[in-house]
Amino acid sequence: MPSKRILFISNGHGEDNHTSHVIQTLRQLCPSVEMAAMPIVGEGKAYRSLDIPIIGPTQTMPSGGFFYMKRLYLLKDFQSGLIGLTWRQLQAVLQYAPNCDLIMATGDFVSQTFAYLTKRPFVSFISCLSALYEGRLPINPLLWHDLNSSRCLTVFTRDSYTASDLQRQGIAKAQFGGIPALDRLVPAGKDLHLKPDRKAIALLPGSRMPEAARNFCLQLQLVVEIAKLMPLGFQFRAALVPNLMDQLDEIAQSQGWQLNQGILTYSPPGSSLEESPLVEVRCYSDAFSDILYYSDLVIGMAGLAVDLAVAIGKPIIQIPGEGPQFTYQFAEAQTRLLGISAQTIGTGPATPEILRQAARRVVETLQDADYLAKCQENGPGRFGPPGASERIARFVLTSLGEIE
Repeated sequence: MPSKRILFISNGHGEDNHTSHVIQTLRQLCPSVEMAAMPIVGEGKAYRSLDIPIIGPTQTMPSGGFFYMKRLYLLKDFQSGLIGLTWRQLQAVLQYAPNCDLIMATGDFVSQTFAYLTKRPFVSFISCLSALYEGRLPINPLLWHDLNSSRCLTVFTRDSYTASDLQRQGIAKAQFGGIPALDRLVPAGKDLHLKPDRKAIALLPGSRMPEAARNFCLQLQLVVEIAKLMPLGFQFRAALVPNLMDQLDEIAQSQGWQLNQGILTYSPPGSSLEESPLVEVRCYSDAFSDILYYSDLVIGMAGLAVDLAVAIGKPIIQIPGEGPQFTYQFAEAQTRLLGISAQTIGTGPATPEILRQAARRVVETLQDADYLAKCQENGPGRFGPPGASERIARFVLTSLGEIE
């Protein structure tokens, strides 16, 4: 009996990540299923890391997929060949799809429309859309048509509120999926050298370069402001992508820090060599889960990573950057999605005064036991329970007739 074949279509880095966790679970449950992917945004690194064949052309655009944050980015994408690239990707999907038993589309109307046009049955995961932003999910006519078609077997959502909202709007097939990455957010036992008597603060500057490097520079400036208020109060751990780790020496020099074996230290100008540094930041590229789990607060300038932190009950302080992703518009939208767990300081790229305000808010937040307890309830209530990758994988395999 020939193996069943699935094509995964996604339009966004977070969407690739969500899908990669479903793929890992599918491999565990049914190794014989053949899988291929078409990432519409970026290079599809999440798929490549799993050795999933990519069926069409990929290219990183200037906006990084976040052109909706600023129209100028969309113009730059057009100049870089966005329309031609999208057309070639669609042609690759339409050529490959007739050999597939099922399509899974993760993302907004772009990936869903690609899936619909294949004329194959498809599973929808609208991971980037949520009714939590506005209380009701506005659905454009094209997406409404795709989701209500008989080809769409079900519509998975990231949060249960959105599933209920879609059902109220008439999409009865909508159901709660969750955040697949949450299922693998398990501490690996990495030694973070944490002192038990001091609060731990995680730094999440994002994963897309060069923006992540700019964000991390802002976060280091914020750390200095926090340390001025509480010189011995906190310990800082940064979860960085390998490309950012490679630039630490350059970043240290530009920000006035010292780097020694992944540890950044800062001493105020004029300090003697005998004096202890004002503050240190330990940086890791292989300890994301551990840093998230053992932190008391997160300074976040990311998307999915911040969602995961909120899901396990962590409070978030956000400072806007220059973008293209983590602008004030993105941070403000995150605040609406994440509820009380996220606080955004400032309404534009962080200035020295905004950094001082954010430092004060960090100290106040970690001293507010009632607020911290509410964050512990809010996150799991919005994004739980875990198990998204298995819920989605089992539905896919049931649809293929591989399991009952």
